[in-house]
Amino acid sequence: MTLLEDRPAEAFREGSIPVLETKRLTLRAPRMDDAKPIAFLSNDLRIAQNTTRIPHPYVLADAETWLAGVNQSEGETTFVVTLADGTIIGVCGIERRDGRMADLGYWIGTHFWGQGYATEAARAVIDHAFTTLNHDVLHSGARISNPASRRVLEKCGFQWTGVGLYRIRSIASSAPIDRFRLERGIWASLKSWGEAKRFA
Repeated sequence: MTLLEDRPAEAFREGSIPVLETKRLTLRAPRMDDAKPIAFLSNDLRIAQNTTRIPHPYVLADAETWLAGVNQSEGETTFVVTLADGTIIGVCGIERRDGRMADLGYWIGTHFWGQGYATEAARAVIDHAFTTLNHDVLHSGARISNPASRRVLEKCGFQWTGVGLYRIRSIASSAPIDRFRLERGIWASLKSWGEAKRFA
């Protein structure tokens, strides 16, 4: 047995996922001891019905299964989103869909809605995706019945590309989802413009 084999898989995940910090948030690698807060936050139909894969109800075993497999797939970089005091408020990350597209996904617990946390977390992950992970394009989506998530994407510079029909696990049916795209050049221009405006 080598030294590498002695280390649990979770150590590899945490070692390869950096900690991202924003003005109000810390984004870090998920850990198995996050299962209870993840299960508590995710067990809300308002969250599940606005994602494609979260089941409802969502129990502790669901969180443990998700945590055991998160960041194991090639191209996946998923963070838990926490407040400064360590309170977990959601999840945000990038993964490859259909074997090729880099897709931004996120959810924030309902107790924390309306405070700009989703936009703040998404911007941090987008920055990481374009500067560190060297993605050229990111894709994302929002149910057409979820205008708040659409606003998050638009504030981050995503441009609408059309509507697709996607299976929503929690409602056992398909629903229309607005699809969006963000190119690295547009993101860089928006960041430059934002910095110039801040110091003007």
